[in-house]
Amino acid sequence: MRYNYRTEMTCSQLISFDLDDNVVSNIEFVGGCNGNLKAISKLVNGWTVEKIEEYLKGNLCGRRPTSCADQLARAVRKAYDEQRKGA
Repeated sequence: MRYNYRTEMTCSQLISFDLDDNVVSNIEFVGGCNGNLKAISKLVNGWTVEKIEEYLKGNLCGRRPTSCADQLARAVRKAYDEQRKGA
């Protein structure tokens, strides 16, 4: 299923991704540091929600309390939890 997540306190505004059980793929960021976010999307493509959280949750950007990578970890967890509630 395709999910869209509106980011908070980052240069990117939206993250879209597919979630099949707990596997994340086809990640796209709208806005933000284009090259870096394309690289992150390729690197974590096919990872599980848990693995993305393990590697990306808590990464900060400058003085901000979050980052695009951290927002991705939050987004996939939220989608996964919503998916499980609906099952």
